[in-house]
Amino acid sequence: MGTAPAPDSRRAGRLHGFLQRTGRGYSAGHDRPLGGYLAALAGFATYTTAWATAVRLRGRPLPERPEPWDVALTAVATFRLSRLLSKASVTSPLRAPFTRYVGPQGPAELHEEAQPDSARHTVGELATCPFCMSVWVASTLTAGQLLWPRATRTAMGALTALAGADTLQLAYGALVGKTTGE
Repeated sequence: MGTAPAPDSRRAGRLHGFLQRTGRGYSAGHDRPLGGYLAALAGFATYTTAWATAVRLRGRPLPERPEPWDVALTAVATFRLSRLLSKASVTSPLRAPFTRYVGPQGPAELHEEAQPDSARHTVGELATCPFCMSVWVASTLTAGQLLWPRATRTAMGALTALAGADTLQLAYGALVGKTTGE
């Protein structure tokens, strides 16, 4: 005498089947790790919910609107920290479990690719993409401004100065190259 599957297991099976069909239909024959992306979205939602909860528990009112100077400072600091985390040679040990070294990519930056292993692929994509990383960095810096404004603005000022120094280094190198014909 067989036992009927529990309603929960049937629902889980239908959901699993739906997700597989959706993934196959979406991918058009390409290997797209939708499950990993879904996990990343859930992780980001949890991360931002935790920050929002911490801000709310702190009891400080939110500003009416962001100050233009803070938006500019956050943008430059986000740019620099995102590139530092996702491209810099010195941070490659953080990315190594999820990526594969391909070669150099510009001054002091690396070209890496996500590991093909599906469990590490999504993290590898996030870790090597400054655009993807910037979403997490901007959220963190924004939360930092709400929780620890002085310390966060100080750190963002340092990152902005670093971005300015990088710009000057590249401009200087270009001028030297132009004047020496290299």
